[in-house]
Amino acid sequence: MATEGEPTDLVKVIHLMVLSFSWGMQVWVTFIAGFALVRQVTRHTFGLVQSKLFPLYFYCLMGSSVVSLAVYAVYHPRELLDWHESVQMGLYFSALIMASLNAQWFGPSATELMFQMREVEKEHGLGDQIGLGSQKEAYAKLKEQDPKYKAYRSTFGRYHGLSSLCNLIGFMCTTINLIYTAMNLSTI
Repeated sequence: MATEGEPTDLVKVIHLMVLSFSWGMQVWVTFIAGFALVRQVTRHTFGLVQSKLFPLYFYCLMGSSVVSLAVYAVYHPRELLDWHESVQMGLYFSALIMASLNAQWFGPSATELMFQMREVEKEHGLGDQIGLGSQKEAYAKLKEQDPKYKAYRSTFGRYHGLSSLCNLIGFMCTTINLIYTAMNLSTI
């Protein structure tokens, strides 16, 4: 294992806590919170909650990724890395890039489009029902009748899809790093 110096116990604990915090937050936001919330509030309330939650989520991920990458890089100099450590370094860097893309580009763009769609939906009396699946016919009809709304939905779908993809890639990177770290606790 490559080390330029041995990390202190405090550094090891901080590194593991930051990595665990990132992973736990990703599990909660990605797989639990949205599914629980979507069945309890109206469509527009759900969008408003996401517009407030996601920037904080993405910036927390970005900060956690910076700390994890920095700690790992300090104790694993590039010149001394073996193949596995290089992969892990790449995963830390990839997680940072994915969180940054979401924080700086995909998240704000999707939120802006969501608010534009919301205004059109309000004009047509939509969005105050609970659950995303209710009134599917009304949304489909609005999409057919209003080219502006159709364009918003298409662009929103693209940004939302890219944001979800970045989030899943970041989650996989964090998961693999957490597993690797757990298997090599003495060499953090």
